[in-house]
Amino acid sequence: MNRTALFLFLSFLVTPFTHAQVVLKAEGQGNTYDLITNVLAPGYSPIETPDCAHTAFGDHIDEVFDAELQAYVFQFHLHVAEDNDRCKNFDRQRNEIKTYDKSPDNLVGTENEIVQYKWRFKISADFQSSSSFTHIHQIKSVGGALESMPMYTLTTRKGAPDQLELRYAETNSQSTLKKTDLTPLKGTWVEVTETITYSTVGTYAITIKKVSDNSELFSYSNNNMINWRPGATIVRPKWGIYRSLNAPQDIKDEIVSFEYFSIEELQSLSTDKSEKKNARIKVHPNPSQGNVFFTEELSNSFDSFSVYNSLGKQVVLKSRQKTLDTSTFNSGAYYIIFYKNHEKVADHKLLIN
Repeated sequence: MNRTALFLFLSFLVTPFTHAQVVLKAEGQGNTYDLITNVLAPGYSPIETPDCAHTAFGDHIDEVFDAELQAYVFQFHLHVAEDNDRCKNFDRQRNEIKTYDKSPDNLVGTENEIVQYKWRFKISADFQSSSSFTHIHQIKSVGGALESMPMYTLTTRKGAPDQLELRYAETNSQSTLKKTDLTPLKGTWVEVTETITYSTVGTYAITIKKVSDNSELFSYSNNNMINWRPGATIVRPKWGIYRSLNAPQDIKDEIVSFEYFSIEELQSLSTDKSEKKNARIKVHPNPSQGNVFFTEELSNSFDSFSVYNSLGKQVVLKSRQKTLDTSTFNSGAYYIIFYKNHEKVADHKLLIN
């Protein structure tokens, strides 16, 4: 399968309240960075690796076949001596992937939206945590004075025994919501389900279960959380490994493995901002069997567009025109992205009968 075909829209937005899920899954075909980029932020940079500091190693995210899962998995590599934080910070090191403001709208959280994240990961049986922080997942708010402080983190910490901590920051300082012995998670595949209502009266729930027997290792829920900060525009997830170098003797070279990452919009509780934006360009008729027309609310609102099939393979890339001939398209669902000066301005699902 072509790498671009892994831009997986397992379901698309048909109405503002329809479920939408995107899955990034390892496939083992090489070009791992292209795979991640094509799913999380096509044409942009959703990968934060220490490659610039450690060029001899090559790509710090790759894919291998896992015998236990009988599936390909991503490997995130970090090396104590050689790696840093993208040649920007030298007291820490980072190897993470993310969504952000360049990502498709259904990969970032907006106010009054319910989003569910799922992923599988494994840390080594001899995993060593920093006494300061070793984050393996973050939820970060974008916009406003508090954006530098993660809202939620899953972090491991050196102790007797080492701990897994769920951390939360309403403002500019974090506290621990719950922690547990890290030992049962070491050397075993676990599946995480995290559900968040992004609101000033929000909800949060997380469970971590062993893949082998579905037994629960960790859970937490709270129906009264402040999950939307003043001045915020979006909220975004990050996965990987991000750790302090303040005590390098505490840590070692590590590989953290992930099988897949899923982002699913469960519900929008108010008028979707992307719906308002998309209304500026209408796509009709939809469904279609022939010519499709683009009608603009404002003239010259786009200068090019791309069309992807349901597997994420790009089938059309054109400069500005207001008619699309779909007579040669196979039946099914397609995804049209409109651009202005290389920035996405709207996206629509198109059905071909």
